[in-house]
Amino acid sequence: MSILCGLDWRYTVRTNRNLRLTTHNRMVMIQNMQAAIAAENVFKALSDPTRRAIFEQLSREGEQTVHALTYRAGVSQPAVSKHLGILKLAHLVRDRREGRETHYSAQPQALAPLIDWMSIYGAFWRDRFDRLENLLKRMDT
Repeated sequence: MSILCGLDWRYTVRTNRNLRLTTHNRMVMIQNMQAAIAAENVFKALSDPTRRAIFEQLSREGEQTVHALTYRAGVSQPAVSKHLGILKLAHLVRDRREGRETHYSAQPQALAPLIDWMSIYGAFWRDRFDRLENLLKRMDT
C-alpha cells in the first residue's frame, strides 16, 4: 500500500477523480512524492548488508579508496564498485577522482528522508504506548 501523508494514495486518487487540483496542491503532491521516492531510494540502498557495511565504514573512517573498501568488504572489487554505484545513486556517498584512484566519502545528510520517515512512526508508536499505559492504569484502579 502506498502511503503519503497518512493517506492511501490510490484511494485518494480514485475518490477525488473529478476534483481539480490547484497549482499549489500539485506542487505539494510533487514534493511529497519526491520525498517518498528519496526515502525509498535510501531504504533500497541500505537494504543490502554489504552496502550498509560499506556506508558505515565510510561514515566511521572517512574517505577511502575502492581498494581499501574491497579489502574489508569480503567481496570482489567489481561487486564493491556496483554497491558504491547504488549508494551514489541514493546520494549516500560521493566520489572524488585523484589520478587513477577514486575516493569515496559518506554523505550522512542523505539519511534525512529515512530520519523523517522514522520520526513519523516514532510519534505514532509513542502515542499508541501512551494510550496503552493509560488503559492499563484505568484497568488497575
